[in-house]
Amino acid sequence: MLLTIDAGNTQTVIGLYELDDARPAAGRRPEDGLLDHWRVATQADRTSDETAVLMQGFLSFRGYSLDDVDGIAVSSGVPRVTASLRDLAARYLDFEPVVIEPGVRTGISILAENPKEVGADRIANSVAAFDIYGGPTIIADFGTATTCDAVSAKGEYLGGAIAPGIEISMDALVGRAAALRAVELVEPKSVLGKSTVESIQSGAVYGFAAQVDGLCDRIEAELGECTVVSTGGLADLITPLSRKIQHVEPWLTLHGLRVVFEKNP
Repeated sequence: MLLTIDAGNTQTVIGLYELDDARPAAGRRPEDGLLDHWRVATQADRTSDETAVLMQGFLSFRGYSLDDVDGIAVSSGVPRVTASLRDLAARYLDFEPVVIEPGVRTGISILAENPKEVGADRIANSVAAFDIYGGPTIIADFGTATTCDAVSAKGEYLGGAIAPGIEISMDALVGRAAALRAVELVEPKSVLGKSTVESIQSGAVYGFAAQVDGLCDRIEAELGECTVVSTGGLADLITPLSRKIQHVEPWLTLHGLRVVFEKNP
């Protein structure tokens, strides 16, 4: 079995894949072979032993243990978490994790001024999107930051845009405006809110959908028509309100990690 781990600044998503999936690689979906998945808060000070206990507990829900894990693939934007996962593999397993970093085969060219600066999750998303949809493709990821990245028809990572994430923006709004309070992020009854709560919800939900649509319009003005894919924790909320997003893939990053793992036997 393969553990795929996407450690973001706010949350860490863990996926458990079967490695002996008989499905052909061509046409394989991110959920194919995905036995289970879990989402936890990212804690940079969590030790490798604590992480091992956490993983063991999750695996036990499926009747497995760490002894059944044959590989780990990691994308991480938190160096201390990366170090902890390396230590976990060294202490409890007999192999090294495949970490998306310089020197690891991904199958795509990174056409950035400094490829080392491109986030590992953005690379994993690009690998997965190209594997599923080909190119040119735009990936909108609604995480701690909202990112829009583009992959060419040749499978090249072309670059992207980074904006403050929805939850960060909401926290900043509430923190800086004394008369406003935190609200639940749901679609309001109408764009024209009839209360402060509905007005905040309208600005957040419809505003961020429009933001991504605008970025996609500008990217397509440079690249031509693209397939647009969304992922991330809030993708299910924003995608139905977007006029540009065509597909929502909740497990896109995990699938990208699986593809990268397979390229680095």
